[in-house]
Formats: sequence, structure tokens, C-alpha cells
Amino acid sequence: MARTPSNMLPLGTQAPSFHLFDTVSKKTQALHDLKGDRGTLVMFICNHCPFVKHVNPEISQLGRKYQAKGIGFIAISSNDAENYPEDAPELMARTAQEEGYTFPYLYDKSQEVARSYDAACTPDFYLFDKDLKLVYRGQLDDSRPGNGIPLNGYDLRNAMDALLAGLEINPDQKPSIGCNIKWIK
Repeated sequence: MARTPSNMLPLGTQAPSFHLFDTVSKKTQALHDLKGDRGTLVMFICNHCPFVKHVNPEISQLGRKYQAKGIGFIAISSNDAENYPEDAPELMARTAQEEGYTFPYLYDKSQEVARSYDAACTPDFYLFDKDLKLVYRGQLDDSRPGNGIPLNGYDLRNAMDALLAGLEINPDQKPSIGCNIKWIK
């Protein structure tokens, strides 16, 4: 199991725009249509990664809680589905249903969106303010598969709570750790 860290895109970066296929609604969706009134979370995930499987219950729970508070949630898989068939779009839709995702699960077939966000691993989290400026990037929490630390979403939850309260988000942020994005060769 690879342990690839986030690249840590600079805070203040404007969210790169995109139009991607949503495996759940079967429609092309744009960032500006999916963004939240108070903030937007963009997550790079996939189906097969053990790190993502580990955090799925927490991201589903956070989606239900924070979407109701005005934060848009967007999940994107950029993995090479030809060499990693478990990450194919039709299986992404099944995963979204099984995991109870209340947010779109988009397929980045060209991998251009992952490159524009400088995404490196799954999961990789990017929280933007209402103006789509990056305010948090990094880990969900300290829990990893097999490390015995309970899953609680501490780091990301604190960032979203601070954003909603209009407070400064601590710039000392830990990178996420996960499987590397499976790039097309």
C-alpha cells in the first residue's frame, strides 16, 4: 500500500474550473454549479484505495452535516480506469450509492482536473471559501488504515467549522496520505 502525501497547493489559490461527468446523475457538472454558498470541498478519491475505503464513512457523514450548512461537496476520481477497472465510472456510481454519498462523484477521465489541482493521492482534500479561494488542504484526520487512531474528521471538520464561523483557519496543515493517483502512462 503506497503512502503518497498531498502536494499542498498554496493557500489562496483560486479553484480551477471544470466540467466533468457525474457518475451518479449521469450529467456533466461544472464547479460553478456545484459550489456551496458558504464554501466548497473538492475531494480526490477513488473506489479501490484502502485509504479512501477507510475514510468513506466519515466523508459521507460530513457531507450530510455540512452540505446542510452551505458547503458544497464534490468527489472526483481521476484514476486510470483502464488499468484499474475497479475505478471505472459504472462502479463509481455503485460505490456512491453503497457509501451513501449525498454529493456528486465525478469522473476525470483526462486527468486534467487532478493536474490543475496538483492532486497527488487519494484521498486529497481541498476546502475553498465562498469565493473559491483555497483555505484548507490536507488530511481528514490522523486516522489511517491499521494505525488504531479513531476516524473523526478532526482536521477537516475544524477547518469547515472555522470557515462557517468566519474565523481564520490555522495555516499549519498536515498533508493527506494515501494511494498515489493512478496516472495514465
